[in-house]
Amino acid sequence: MPQSLPPNLPHFDRPLVLIGLMGAGKSTVGKRLATRLHLPFVDADQEIERAAGLTISEIFARFGEKEFRDGERRVIARLIDGRPKVIATGGGAFMQEETRALILDRATAVWLDADIEVLADRVGRREGTRPLLKDRDAREVLAELAAVRNPVYALAPIHIRSQPLPHDATVDAILKALTQ
Repeated sequence: MPQSLPPNLPHFDRPLVLIGLMGAGKSTVGKRLATRLHLPFVDADQEIERAAGLTISEIFARFGEKEFRDGERRVIARLIDGRPKVIATGGGAFMQEETRALILDRATAVWLDADIEVLADRVGRREGTRPLLKDRDAREVLAELAAVRNPVYALAPIHIRSQPLPHDATVDAILKALTQ
């Protein structure tokens, strides 16, 4: 049974933005976190797809990563509107300087970090939906991405290790970190 909210949880006056590599649990944990906090949940990738009328894979294939990242930045800027909510971002969103600055300035960033083996296992359950893994070994790609991205993700004020445990354990860890 999940724990109730910590009594000393601060009042939220800004969005919580979950960042991290694909497979870290941003969307799944984000939904559960939002429910526990009684806040709305928004998946930035779903909002990008809705705005473009295309899937993420189709956007990458038709327009390339540069155009995708530009659209992603615009959507995230719209989502970070000052109202409290939980936002799950795509793995590369925080790597874009303008998007990162926006998140760090107007939201609270939470880095969900996990071991490569855990990430590879999780992304393997959703084959074909991750453009950066197309025709490549997931462990190899994730290790390459982690080497480049983790030092940037480390700029987030909250760092949570996502373990191969029930997602509520990660939610509990986030709630505990928010009270400190």
